[in-house]
Amino acid sequence: MKTIVFLGSNKLGSSYEAIRAADSMGYYTVLLTNRPSFIDKRVDFPHAHSVRLCNLGDLGEIRNALDRLQIAFFNICAIVSFVDPHCRTAAILSRERGLKHFSETAIAVMLDKIESRELLRKTPYVPNYYVTDNPKLSARAIREMPLVLKSPVSTGSKDVHLVSTALEYKKTFSKLNTPVLVEKFVDGAQYLVETLTVNGKVHIAAVVEQEITFTGRFIITGYRMVVGDYELSLKKAVENIIKLHGMRDGPCHLELRRFNNRWILIEANPRISGGAMNTFIETAYGINLAGETLKCALGLEPDFGRKYEKETYLKYIIVPRRGILEKVTGKKLALNSAGVEQVYVRPKKGTELRPPTSMGHRYAYVIATGDTGAEAEQNAKNAAAKIKLHLT
Repeated sequence: MKTIVFLGSNKLGSSYEAIRAADSMGYYTVLLTNRPSFIDKRVDFPHAHSVRLCNLGDLGEIRNALDRLQIAFFNICAIVSFVDPHCRTAAILSRERGLKHFSETAIAVMLDKIESRELLRKTPYVPNYYVTDNPKLSARAIREMPLVLKSPVSTGSKDVHLVSTALEYKKTFSKLNTPVLVEKFVDGAQYLVETLTVNGKVHIAAVVEQEITFTGRFIITGYRMVVGDYELSLKKAVENIIKLHGMRDGPCHLELRRFNNRWILIEANPRISGGAMNTFIETAYGINLAGETLKCALGLEPDFGRKYEKETYLKYIIVPRRGILEKVTGKKLALNSAGVEQVYVRPKKGTELRPPTSMGHRYAYVIATGDTGAEAEQNAKNAAAKIKLHLT
């Protein structure tokens, strides 16, 4: 039986969209998870034909699980992961078993912000930065305020802090694991670039302008699809950054800012963006990027041809204060609003909600289209405003 093994997944979003895509392609899907709740709520994963508990931090245990599948005559065609930090593990195990595998060294570098910065040190794509385990501020650092402090292996904006004073620097530094990556804050519009590299050729699947809400963290609450041809300078920067990381095969999304006519890399991640990104791209272009990524993992030829082009906007909903979710109102009103393609509310009644300190604290979203980018954005925001998360 032709089988694809997934290391970890979320209940919804791009990682689960990949499992759904594998099912639609006719593969038997096995999800290895280290979350016992996924076993208890097996019904939440209808497209995962088998869900098995496994310590994903233990290579030996995963190898044993794969061996048991092969003994039971499952023909493993691919081992993949669409979540951190299992991307590299999937690449290692794929290589060990003679399967098509993504570039594990590039994945490892991208997962470490310091290594990624050091790799690009002599290029125009990085901001002024230094690495330190000393909480004392240098005279240079004081002159370059505001600064951004980052934990090297954290994701989802959890440990990315903006500091503007020496006191903020000291307090923030004490909360982070050392060494700490310290960068000069770069202002300007921020863009997300979704890519898939196949046999050394970088394919740009989507470019998205991001709307950032600063809540003490940089939380992305809006995404506008950039429809049409992309700037040559952006294409060149993306290709150079990915190739310098050594990515020959595999997905990657970059976050870049335009500053003084330069493209500055904010972050590189060796996977498709999580959350609603796969659905967002499919709404705009008819491209299921998770499915095309699977084709690459299987050694098949991905198809990046756009079936159509729609001006599309994705708006996330956050809450301003902590509380217990009592009820949700306005979802049907939002769904029936002009241009709306999808409405999703994640938390259930009784869930504790909080102002965001990571991307995981975005609780609902609306995807809408329009005749223009401005109309799509307005449609999404109008619909999102109708959704109320009532807290006690």
